[in-house]
Amino acid sequence: MAAEFISASFANASNDLNPIPDAPVDARFLERYARALDDYGFNYTLIPYSSSSFDPFTLGATILAHTKKLSIIVALRPNTVYPTVAAKSLATLDQLSGGRVVVHFIAGGSDEEQAREGDFLNKEERYERQEEYIRILRLAWTSTEPFDFDGKYYQFKQFRSAVRPTKGLIPISLGGSSDAAYRIGGSLCDIFGLWGEPLAETKQQIDRIYDEAAKAGRADRPRIWVTFRPIVAETDELAWAKAHKVLERLNENREKGLSRAPLSAPRPANVGSQRLLDIAARGHVQDRALWYPTVTATNASGATTALVGSPRTIADSILDYIDLGADLISIRGYDNYNDAVDYGRYILPLVREGIREREEAKKKAAA
Repeated sequence: MAAEFISASFANASNDLNPIPDAPVDARFLERYARALDDYGFNYTLIPYSSSSFDPFTLGATILAHTKKLSIIVALRPNTVYPTVAAKSLATLDQLSGGRVVVHFIAGGSDEEQAREGDFLNKEERYERQEEYIRILRLAWTSTEPFDFDGKYYQFKQFRSAVRPTKGLIPISLGGSSDAAYRIGGSLCDIFGLWGEPLAETKQQIDRIYDEAAKAGRADRPRIWVTFRPIVAETDELAWAKAHKVLERLNENREKGLSRAPLSAPRPANVGSQRLLDIAARGHVQDRALWYPTVTATNASGATTALVGSPRTIADSILDYIDLGADLISIRGYDNYNDAVDYGRYILPLVREGIREREEAKKKAAA
C-alpha cells in the first residue's frame, strides 16, 4: 500500500498567483526549490513542458546535481526529440543520477500548441506515433544487437545504444482520458497519470486502465498517478478563506491576460479538460474537499482541481484516493515554493502515518 509523492519543479519564482511573463532561469531558486523537495521527502518532481518553456533535460540535470534522493520526471513530446536521441539522453541522465529518471509522454491535447513546434498530426496520429516511440525506447534500452525499425512515423536501420539505464529500463509514464490514452497506457506504460476527479470517476478510470492492461496480456498493471493542487491552512475555515483569495487572484490574472488561458479561449479540445469542466458544472465541492472553481477560473488548463482544508482534511482526502489504488500522489500548489514547503511539513507526514495505520490494521486482521 506504499504511496509516493510527486511535485513539479520550476525554473524561477513565477507562479499562477504572481506570474512573471518570460522570466529567465533563476539558478539559485531552482536549486533551493529542488533541495526543499528532497529535504521534505518528495519522491519525484515533474519537469513540465510547453512549446515556450525551458529545456526539461537541462533543468532535470541541474535538479539531479543538487539532490540526493529525488527522482525527476521528464515531460516529453514525441515531436520534439527523435526517439533514438531521447533514449540516450534519458539513459545518460539515469546513469549520472544512479537511476533517478522517469519519462512522461505528452501526446498533445491542443492542435494549436502542437503546431507551434511544427507538429501537424491529428490527435489519433499523435497517439500512434507515441506508441511507436515507446516501443523504440524499450528496444534501445534492452537490445544488445543493432536493430531496424520500420514504422509509420519512424524508420531507421542498425541502431544500437551503448548507453543503458541503471536498472535496465526507465519507467515510462503517460496520462490522458481518451480511449487511445487508456489503451496505450494500459498496455505499454509503467505509470498512468490522471487529473484530480471525484472518487467515483477516478475509480472508473482506474478500472478502465486495468482492463486495458489485462487485454494486453500483462501480468502487472500500471501504477496510478493522481494530481491535485491543495490549498492548505491551519484549519478548514482558514483554508476556505485562503481558497477564495486564490480564486480571486486567478480570475484577476486571467482578466489581465496573465494566465495560460485568456478569457477569449475556446473550450479545450482535450478530453481530460472537458471532463474537468463537465464535473465543475455539477457543483463546486465534490467528496470531502475537492474544489472545482479553480478549474473554471483557468479553463481547465492542465491539472487544476484543488483540495481545500486543514492538513488533516487534505491528508484524509488523499488517503481516500490511495485506498482506491492510486499510489503516486502529485501535489503542487498555486504558490509553488511556499506550498511545497507546507505540503512537506504538514501533509506528507500525515498521509504516511495513515498508510502505516492501514498496514498495521491489515496485519492484525490477518493474524
